[in-house]
Amino acid sequence: MVQSAKQSSYDVIIVGGAMLGSSVAWFTANNPDFDGSILVVERDPTYEFCSTSHANSCIRQQFSNEINVRISQFGAEFIKNFRAFMGDDPRVPDVVLQSYGYMYLADNPEFAAILAENQKLQHDCGAGTRHLSVEEIARDYPFYNLEGIIAANHNTVDEGYFDGNTLFDWWKRSARELGVEYINNEVVAMAKSAAGDRVESVTLKSGEVVTCGQVVNASGPRAVLTSRMAGIEIPIEPRKRYTFVFDAAQPLDRDLPLTIDPSAVHMRSDGAYYLAGCPPEIDPAVDYDDFEEDHSIWEEKVWPTIANRIPQFEAIKLINSWAGHYAFNTLDQNAILGPHSEVENFMFVNGFSGHGFQQSPAMGRGMSELLTHGEFRTLDLSPFGFERIANNVPFVEKAVI
Repeated sequence: MVQSAKQSSYDVIIVGGAMLGSSVAWFTANNPDFDGSILVVERDPTYEFCSTSHANSCIRQQFSNEINVRISQFGAEFIKNFRAFMGDDPRVPDVVLQSYGYMYLADNPEFAAILAENQKLQHDCGAGTRHLSVEEIARDYPFYNLEGIIAANHNTVDEGYFDGNTLFDWWKRSARELGVEYINNEVVAMAKSAAGDRVESVTLKSGEVVTCGQVVNASGPRAVLTSRMAGIEIPIEPRKRYTFVFDAAQPLDRDLPLTIDPSAVHMRSDGAYYLAGCPPEIDPAVDYDDFEEDHSIWEEKVWPTIANRIPQFEAIKLINSWAGHYAFNTLDQNAILGPHSEVENFMFVNGFSGHGFQQSPAMGRGMSELLTHGEFRTLDLSPFGFERIANNVPFVEKAVI
């Protein structure tokens, strides 16, 4: 049922209430220096088809840029101390970070050199990444078939799987308790000032016109539809990603790291089962409502890769599968965060390209600082600013899955 806004004006209107929108809402409402009003407009409060509902909920520090490493380090700190960050509320559960790590496998000297370079950067940032020889991989994880593999990177410190939906649920619940208003509605238009440098109001599907101090685009894969209402183009489109949950007739005797095979198939432990995923061979933009699965990907790509890399997985049974959407930034697969260069009160928190869950604590905190103080006060997230989009200058990250 479509809901109307309780007020005719808000200091902040957030378009989209999933993981990133709710992170921004909670961090802003929880900021002691923020004393304004916040409206979150969510077109689908069941969140059935949003990226949040289809995410694999992993976190890694294995990036090639220091700022991406720092973002994940804060994410790990936040996850491990979630109840404390939530004010030691006894209702808030502890969140476990299962640190079995990512295992990047290299089958050529060029990628092995990139891994070695990345490991040095990550080590300098305090991450626990190790650059492994084939002998060291075999010693620690003897179940791999390492034919063709020449090196790997692996980190078992604050890197692995966590229950991101718990963060999302409590951000949303706590934000409401802090006064944030969530409504089931949809922003369908925006009106700008005569000079074109500000969004003055948004029009909702229900017909109301609501004025705003600042508007935050947290629309996931639909981000460009929201930005176009303000006359802004951004290089974000929905790309389909596939996830498969399987059972093994011969389970491994230890956790399976999130293994990134050179084929681009990845696999990891998932409780009593295992989880695998990959992009399609041909990776176009898809319709916003297209979640149809391509079962040939499992039969022709994922299953053969799994059985080859881990011979113990020759006998496996598919338990579940789904297709979800990345909010894919076609420029550089990194987030866009912060204000537009001309429409100064239009804020981006978009284009995470599969990194949204793990980056949501730092990005939500950073956006709250911009909304409250007009500047970053913890991590300097300016490399993710819109200027690089306008200038068509990618922020290159070599460790993208």
